Amino acid sequence: MFSEELAKYDWEETTARILSKTAADVERALSTAHPTLDDFMALVSPAAAPYLEPMAQLSRRYTQERFGKTVSMYIPMYITNSCTNSCVYCGFNRHNAIPRVILTAEQIEEECRAIRELGPFENLLLVTGENPRAAGVDYIEQALHTCRPYFNNLTIEVMPLAAEEYERLTHAGLNGVVCFQETYNRKNYNIYHPAGMKSKFEWRVNGFDRMGQAGVHKIGMGVLIGLEEWRTDVTMMALHLQYLRRHYWKTRYSVNFPRMRPSEGHFQPNVVMSDRELAQVTFAFRIFDHDVDISYSTR
Repeated sequence: MFSEELAKYDWEETTARILSKTAADVERALSTAHPTLDDFMALVSPAAAPYLEPMAQLSRRYTQERFGKTVSMYIPMYITNSCTNSCVYCGFNRHNAIPRVILTAEQIEEECRAIRELGPFENLLLVTGENPRAAGVDYIEQALHTCRPYFNNLTIEVMPLAAEEYERLTHAGLNGVVCFQETYNRKNYNIYHPAGMKSKFEWRVNGFDRMGQAGVHKIGMGVLIGLEEWRTDVTMMALHLQYLRRHYWKTRYSVNFPRMRPSEGHFQPNVVMSDRELAQVTFAFRIFDHDVDISYSTR
């Protein structure tokens, strides 16, 4: 399981390694055909800031070789905001006094029809809060059955599940799963996730192994930029991606690193990523992994 691999990397030591990278390290990373995790650290380090143009050119070349000049779009459909977690940065926090809604199958189908009227969109992301009793696997399975006639590609962003539950959902038409680890900083993880199932760090971080074991076609990973040192978090995600590629090589992968905004509950992001830094991370991931999908979304 990945939690065992992650335990080999000390957060502070990894941060220090990234910050110690030099221009020579960056140039070495740009010249190798098979970048290592150490090369990725150089590409996201402050030392790489003056190298954005050559990084962009190399990233563009790899992207066009693998994907051509294409951009895919997906539409998120929130089918419930009911949640039992207490994430301090999230508007769905169970302590927030907001109306809670769980869409019925009829309401979900109505949303599907409305989306189809907007245009030929084929990629749908079903999003829920984390409430296994009110909106568990049975509910998610029914939602997939409802949406399948309308869309070719169905992805879910829901609570982490057991391997057999992921496998069950693939039989209901599931193509992909997105799960945000939020932050890989084990020491501080529960500051942001103090209660609920999401407070269980190992269950969440090992959920990607369970997706791979279940044969999920595509796995989406993500960290929230605004919680911890972003350079270290994206490096840990690169480590995770490398691990998953090694163990579940038939699966497709995507990475996402949205920059957080203030939300209901008045949480203010701890760190800010500039537009140039967002570009730097994007280029770094493309150079590190030529085949990974890179998704942009907002929080």
